[in-house]
Amino acid sequence: MTQAIEEPWGISVFGSGTVRAEPSLARVRPAVDVLEPSPELAFQRAGEAVTRLREVLRRHGVPDASVSGSRLGLSSEYGPHDGGRTLLGYRCQASYTVETEALDGLELLIADVVGAGAHRIDGVEFDVRDRPALLDEARRRAVAAARRKAQVYAEAADARLGPVLHIQDVESEPVAAFRVARSGGVPGALAPGAVEVSARVVLGFSLRH
Repeated sequence: MTQAIEEPWGISVFGSGTVRAEPSLARVRPAVDVLEPSPELAFQRAGEAVTRLREVLRRHGVPDASVSGSRLGLSSEYGPHDGGRTLLGYRCQASYTVETEALDGLELLIADVVGAGAHRIDGVEFDVRDRPALLDEARRRAVAAARRKAQVYAEAADARLGPVLHIQDVESEPVAAFRVARSGGVPGALAPGAVEVSARVVLGFSLRH
């Protein structure tokens, strides 16, 4: 089965480019999560944990401006009991995002945060400060890859590649991919992998004979 080209005008090709870089910062997402028999006690215990958390972060040199978080939230917690449900207590939660450039001390920071009262770590992400520059380079590589592909097609068809007639950004907001690798010597030790930024593009060229 053949597919007809409705509007033949040249050649359209897809290209992708990826740039990898060593991370320059990390984002840690600790959360406070307490369950107590009364709302007052739940707020009190959660507030105490948040205060200890802030103190630990300051000792690690993390300024308040690098910590973003949610307000304390309160909800009733129920569990099954004899075919019905019974009130287990009141759950108070708050989550935070902590940004730090001290990657060498990241494991100690996480351990101290948990010791101060964070009940879980929802995630650890690595990033770079100058991501727009990486994205620009990824776009250049995507264009270069598309041009190479178009050149091969043109030569195979006994034609010459003309100027670019059309550029289409496949993803208007390319997303950085974060990879966390575990280091080889110490069990459970965090070692950041490369931060990858990718871009994709479709180029349209005219053809000359």
